Amino acid sequence: MTATELTEQTVAPRTRRGRLTPERETELYTAVLDLLREVGYEALTMDAVATRTRCSKATLYRQWTGKPELVAQALRHTKGDVVGDIDTGSLHGDLHELIARMDDQKLANETALVRGLVHAVHTHPDLLEALQDLIVDPDPTGLEALLCRAVARGEVRPNCPALEYVPYILIGALVARPLVGNQPPDRAFLLHYLDSVILPSLRA
Repeated sequence: MTATELTEQTVAPRTRRGRLTPERETELYTAVLDLLREVGYEALTMDAVATRTRCSKATLYRQWTGKPELVAQALRHTKGDVVGDIDTGSLHGDLHELIARMDDQKLANETALVRGLVHAVHTHPDLLEALQDLIVDPDPTGLEALLCRAVARGEVRPNCPALEYVPYILIGALVARPLVGNQPPDRAFLLHYLDSVILPSLRA
């Protein structure tokens, strides 16, 4: 380890994140997710991220506590607010618009990420904790807000048991389509899945 790297590792925590520009963070997060799709979580290393992004490993550890937090932050950063400004006035319209904004390549990328994480969360509790803290609990995608508007409009009963399972149903579609149908979960499939499974379950 060089003297420079040693100095970087001992920088006080209050300087954390301050030395990366938003553009550099985006570059790092993109590289992390590319590696995750290529090799899976177990084989993804901080060394590989450093090499791919031409960044010192000491710099990575100054910004993130380790691989679990880095992966979770990368997922949250690229995921963003998926729902965004969608508000068509109906649950059917909102969900159809959500899927319409996803092209087939993006869906293929999402499927690859899900496939790479499904096994990892069962064998790496630190990754599961990071994902729950940074992605699941805060509802960064805006899906919960979309469903709450549907309840407020009277389209879905407040006590509808399917409400809490919508994320599971959506993730299940991404995982099951390649396994059962040997095909990617493209937009046409998801629209049909939406009308046949998700909407009927919410309106029951």
